[in-house]
Amino acid sequence: MRSRKMTGGLEKAPHRSLLYATGMSKEEMQRPLIGVCHAQNGIIPGHVHLREIAQAVMDGVRLAGGTPVEFPAIGVCDGIAMNHEGMKMSLPSREVIADSVEIMATAHPFDALVCIPNCDKIVPGMLMAILRLNIPAIIVSGGPMLAGNRGKTDLITVFEGVGRVKAGSMSEAELEDLEQSACPTCGSCSGMFTANSMNCLSETIGLALPGNGTIPAVMAGRRRLAKDAGMKVMELFEKDIKPRDIVTEKSVRNAVAMDMALGCSTNTTLHLPALFAEAGLDLSLELFNEVSRATPNLCKLSPAGGHHIEDLDVAGGIPAVMTELAKKNLVSLDALTVTGKTVGENLAELKAENLDPEVVRPIDNPYSPEGGIAVLFGSLAPQGCVVKQSAVAPEMMQRTGPARVFDSEEDAMTAILDGNIKPGDVVIIRFEGPKGGPGMREMLSPTAAIMGMGLGDSVALITDGRFSGGTRGAAIGHVSPEAAACGPIGLVREGDSIEINIPERTINLLVDEPELEERRQEFKPVVRELKSPFLRRYMKLVTSANTGAVLED
Repeated sequence: MRSRKMTGGLEKAPHRSLLYATGMSKEEMQRPLIGVCHAQNGIIPGHVHLREIAQAVMDGVRLAGGTPVEFPAIGVCDGIAMNHEGMKMSLPSREVIADSVEIMATAHPFDALVCIPNCDKIVPGMLMAILRLNIPAIIVSGGPMLAGNRGKTDLITVFEGVGRVKAGSMSEAELEDLEQSACPTCGSCSGMFTANSMNCLSETIGLALPGNGTIPAVMAGRRRLAKDAGMKVMELFEKDIKPRDIVTEKSVRNAVAMDMALGCSTNTTLHLPALFAEAGLDLSLELFNEVSRATPNLCKLSPAGGHHIEDLDVAGGIPAVMTELAKKNLVSLDALTVTGKTVGENLAELKAENLDPEVVRPIDNPYSPEGGIAVLFGSLAPQGCVVKQSAVAPEMMQRTGPARVFDSEEDAMTAILDGNIKPGDVVIIRFEGPKGGPGMREMLSPTAAIMGMGLGDSVALITDGRFSGGTRGAAIGHVSPEAAACGPIGLVREGDSIEINIPERTINLLVDEPELEERRQEFKPVVRELKSPFLRRYMKLVTSANTGAVLED
């Protein structure tokens, strides 16, 4: 056992004395020590209850003969950090979380790990850590919140409400009522936003138990799932099944296929490459397109449609979607999971079936024949950019329009709310990429304002930053190379024509090459004044969005 490095032998008497000081008994030290990492805090609605989930996990560990040892992780609420300098800290926190779990589990050599995340960067950060450490481990999330107003509203409804007030279609009193009811329980926000996307994909990859992505936070089933995870990690320890035994090339394709079927957040194109890289596996943007072309979109959960995660759970959850995909051989049923069984064996044991064809479309009657995400390439984005095509209005799938250029999210937001953006415009927000931001802020406020003001079917927004999983509309992000790296998006001028063709996967700046070369010679990147030493370090080390915005090794 790894824990014998701190509990075994004569020379470890000082170590044991420190463990005795925590209240640990001799008998507990002799059992496998299981690290239980949770990100409970009092500011994130997805995390306020995680101590309760952690207790259920620890109960499960003890039931199976282990000794649980809890420790914390940080977390950022993207919704609260949105549209101010706090959002610069969100994506960088993913690396801090991964590093801190690695630090804790190396400095205190646990025999196995259970990680309890729930929100946007905490899930991929913990997944990255367990793949890096490669000791027996399992993920169990805190679960999604319920939708508000009897399943009709969520956080995105509130963001779009701001634009509706500006447009005069909602009163401030109505918005105040909405903000108090749209997020009615603890849990990760109730649509197929980034947190729920990653929790569902954790299940798909095989590093979480069935039900992880969809059982609501407030349900007793979530606590039972946590106990099961505590017991199951002991089985993984006894059988010496490690994360990299589970995460293989089959897992990569399964994850991307599920991503496309569900219509997940575009942030998955950052997080999946980053976590698979920890297992030595490559996931390129080209593979996303390849799988998207072959995988139909079966779900339209908020923001793409009116259903929420609780509806997907009632419909049979991720196993129901996998069952549909398996009918066309779009998932590998022989991929191993943390149950100790394969995907196919899990589906058979669960007797998985699609219980609601309105929430999970049958494979022969999809919402669209292609997946939820498309990656575009062209003269504006030679290394690619990403759009959630399942949430784009049909009339915006092909569009050419004049560029309205802004060098920060704040400037664009002011223009939108002041009514200076007109139908047909293509809003460009640049110098918001991994380096240029730094931190690659989400642009939910501008996109929600565009939708709320009734411009969603006539205005596109393009950025080298990124979007919330709650974004809908022709919102195209992750433009690579970014403006700070002298990418073509940095050369765009007010009024230039931008050509978008999502079906053909192209995006072009319609300016001839001699003119662009002249602009390159004159180009001066916007350099942000940074007071934060952490962000200055991050800016120097972070790589491009098309590689997952990971840090240089």
